[in-house]
Amino acid sequence: MKVIINADDFGLTEGINKGIIKAHTDGVVTRTTLMMNGTAVDHAVKAAKATPSLKVGIHLVLSYGKPLRDDVDLLINESGAFKTTKFEETLNNEEIKQIEQEWETQIQAFLNTGLTLDHIDSHHHVHGWDCLQPVIKRLQEKHQVPVRLTEHIHNQTDMILTEALWLDFYDKLAQPDLFEKLLELNVDSVEVMTHPAYIDDALLKVSSYTDERERELDLLTSMKVLEGIELC
Repeated sequence: MKVIINADDFGLTEGINKGIIKAHTDGVVTRTTLMMNGTAVDHAVKAAKATPSLKVGIHLVLSYGKPLRDDVDLLINESGAFKTTKFEETLNNEEIKQIEQEWETQIQAFLNTGLTLDHIDSHHHVHGWDCLQPVIKRLQEKHQVPVRLTEHIHNQTDMILTEALWLDFYDKLAQPDLFEKLLELNVDSVEVMTHPAYIDDALLKVSSYTDERERELDLLTSMKVLEGIELC
C-alpha cells in the first residue's frame, strides 16, 4: 500500500512550519501543502528549499485570512478578509469566476517561489464543493498535478492524488496505531491528512486547534512504518 502522510497549513505560522519539517525529517510525514496567505510563507519556502526531500503542494484558501488579489470584492467582508466559512454554500457565476482568479493567483505565487508544485488541496476542503468542480478541473488540467480526493472527484482517477483519504488522524482520533488501521483498508493508495506543529503565539491567534497539533507531532515522530506500507 502506498501511503502519503500530508501535513496541512504549511506557511500559516513559523511554529507550524517547524513542526512539519520536524515531522518529515524525524518522522513519517512525506508531503505538505503551502497556504500562500499565511503569516509565515517566506519562512516556509526557505525551510522547504533546505529540505528538498519534502514534497510541497498548495493549500488553496477561501475561508481564512485575506485574498492575494485586490479585485475580488465579492469574496470579502468589510475588513477585507474572506467572508466564506468552511461550510459549503451555493455560489453565483461571478463569485465562482473571482474564486478561480484568486486561486490561480495563489498558484502563481507558489510557482514564483521556485518550488515544484506537487499537488492541489485546500483549507477546509473547499475545493470539494460541488459548484467549484469545474474550477478545480481547469486548474488541475492547466497545472498538470493531482488533486486531493473529495466526494465529488472520487471517480476521476485521472486527477486524484490517491484512491482513499484518511481524515481520522485528528484530535483524539489521532492514535499510534495509524498504520495498522490503514492496512485494513482495501485500497492501493491512501493520503493521511495531519496537522503537526509547535505552538507559537501566532498559532494561538489564528487557530483553536493548538495543543492537539503538538500531540500529532509527537505521534508522527514516534511511529514505526509497518511491512506492507510504502511511504511516498
